[in-house]
Amino acid sequence: MARVRIIPVLLMSKGGLYKTIRFQNAKYVGDPINSVKIFNEKQADEIILLDFLASKEKRGIDFSKIEEIAGEAFMPMAYGGAIKNFEDAKRVFDCGFEKVVLNSILFSDIALIQKIASVYGSQSVVGSIDTKKNILGKYRAYALSANLNTGKEPVEWAALLEKSGVGEIMINAIDRDGTWLGYDEELISKVASAVSIPVVACGGAGSFNDFEKAVHAGASAVAAGSFFVFQKKGMGVLISFPKKKLKIF
Repeated sequence: MARVRIIPVLLMSKGGLYKTIRFQNAKYVGDPINSVKIFNEKQADEIILLDFLASKEKRGIDFSKIEEIAGEAFMPMAYGGAIKNFEDAKRVFDCGFEKVVLNSILFSDIALIQKIASVYGSQSVVGSIDTKKNILGKYRAYALSANLNTGKEPVEWAALLEKSGVGEIMINAIDRDGTWLGYDEELISKVASAVSIPVVACGGAGSFNDFEKAVHAGASAVAAGSFFVFQKKGMGVLISFPKKKLKIF
């Protein structure tokens, strides 16, 4: 029996904390440092911090800001956004993060995974895949905050990322993001069946029951944004974290 990690995902842009719906209509929801402090008190298992527009806007990493955020965290933290090379990753680790989350860069430099893993270990590298179905009902992986259809089939891409050395896969259903409609269990099941490393499900959580369904579909961990930063769908900001624990039997 193993306990399942429940992971808040914080979307940052230019120092502020935002939340999106289907990767669009970003809404300012506060300060990431204050949110991290609250998650400390609520004993979150881990936090993923993503500068979600950095690659699209061709911005570099705000190292001073992310170091400040990491300095407030009592739990492990992962960072993603605008990591372009090994030096970027090294500086992120030096800022206090335990993991880097790689997405868009991997479509042009998949060898970066091994460069990082050879020094910091595979467990420190998360391969993130943003995906949605096309008009034919086929899943495709997207880059640059869902603005570029890479043409890659996400299950095959996940398997290649595992082969290249990532320690876990984060699969994010674009069309479920911020909707509270539940995870894409079909997608989770397909990806989890194709890899032997942990799969982190993201996109669509609206209840604790959705977490359980994702685990039954094959997820090793569950991540969410809106569920943790809003009181309920359509209501105001209220940082929360469930006291109940998830387990895999």
